[in-house]
Amino acid sequence: MVAAQVVAIIIFVAMFILIISDKIEKHYITLGCGLLTIILVFGVCLQEPTAIWRVLNLSAIVTPEFWRTTGAETESGGIDWATIFFLGGMMIMVEGMARVGFFNWLCRCIAKMVHYKTIPIFIAFMCMSFVLAMFIDSITVILFLASVTIELSRLLKFNPVPMIMSEIFCANLGGSATMCGDPPNIIIGSNLHYSFMDFVMNTGVVALISFGFIVVYFFLVMRKELASSGKTDVDFDDMPSPKSFITDKKGFAISTVIFLTAVALLITHNATGLTVAFIGVAIALVTLLTSGTHILEVLKGVDYKTLLFFTGLFIVVGGLEQTGVLEIIANFISTICGGNYYLMVAIIIWVSGIASAFIDNIPFAATMVPIIQDLAGGSDFVLSTLAWSLAMGTDVGGSATPIGASANVVGTSAAAKAGHPIGWGEYCKKMAPATIIVLAISTIYICIRYVTQI
Repeated sequence: MVAAQVVAIIIFVAMFILIISDKIEKHYITLGCGLLTIILVFGVCLQEPTAIWRVLNLSAIVTPEFWRTTGAETESGGIDWATIFFLGGMMIMVEGMARVGFFNWLCRCIAKMVHYKTIPIFIAFMCMSFVLAMFIDSITVILFLASVTIELSRLLKFNPVPMIMSEIFCANLGGSATMCGDPPNIIIGSNLHYSFMDFVMNTGVVALISFGFIVVYFFLVMRKELASSGKTDVDFDDMPSPKSFITDKKGFAISTVIFLTAVALLITHNATGLTVAFIGVAIALVTLLTSGTHILEVLKGVDYKTLLFFTGLFIVVGGLEQTGVLEIIANFISTICGGNYYLMVAIIIWVSGIASAFIDNIPFAATMVPIIQDLAGGSDFVLSTLAWSLAMGTDVGGSATPIGASANVVGTSAAAKAGHPIGWGEYCKKMAPATIIVLAISTIYICIRYVTQI
């Protein structure tokens, strides 16, 4: 067992180093390390074929509990197919919405509502970024918001950098509010069986409180840059109508209905018993069936690399779990805390936040879920407290640096291509304090609301 633990740790550390180095595409790294885990850890060291089957977790897909909650225990550990199915389904839905011009239409509608004034657009786009990221992947949100912001900046003569940076942060913050808002939350929710509304009533409250502080923070920090620009004599009557950006009116109407249906299913899935895997697959099938001749176009837009990345990642983390490494880590943290849950919450939030600023928060969250399960010691209340701590730390911590989250990379790259490069110094100077503010608010809120009751 010791040999298996050592090999599993070496593979995991090597995977992290390769991901951080950014020399090889991430999905190749996790799939390769996953294959090594199966061969070396389970095949050579443990010589336990049943462990391979448990990690692949294929049997879970054909169980009734995978598609609808029945109250029976589901297989835990290994590849989380529910997360992969749900994420893939949401990607297909978003591609369908993008194809018909939904996001371009929405951005221009809001800009028109505030009469194309720079400061109001700045605040409105922060709000839109926060709200959209609650339901749609933050990468997609920033991809469209950044492109529209750059286009408006050229027309209205303002610097798009402050606006893009605030949009990035609000997208990451908004993603923390719901189960489907950020990949770490999907992992936490599907593994620990938390519903959409569980997240809304817990991390959602923290995110909303933090959002109020963040809007004020960015307004105070960015207002001088925005106030000194945006002075133009453009005739707004000549601005193109938001409707002109809708490329397919029938498809637009259908996509809107599908999106609203997805939101309704997610909100009620705890009551209906429908799992996130079922919702993801159902929404994907409806999107494809209503796409007509554009099915291939929608399918080509799906980020398959991310889905493969998840698959390999879950196998590597499964190696740590099956060999008992994660239990050892949990016991170590428990020993340090000495039964002090205030300290435990602070460690989870701040270690998660700092780590996520420099390494991918997805593998970190996947690694930490079984650790907090061990730390909870069988108490559902303690487990949920640690789960909300982990969610806030991983989701928000990534905002602190340009490489901390995928949305950051997308936003800064879009700005650079438009001739507005954002250096590490400028980025961290404004985003790191905002990250610290939210992590501090999260720590205080969770300690007051939950830890005092333990």
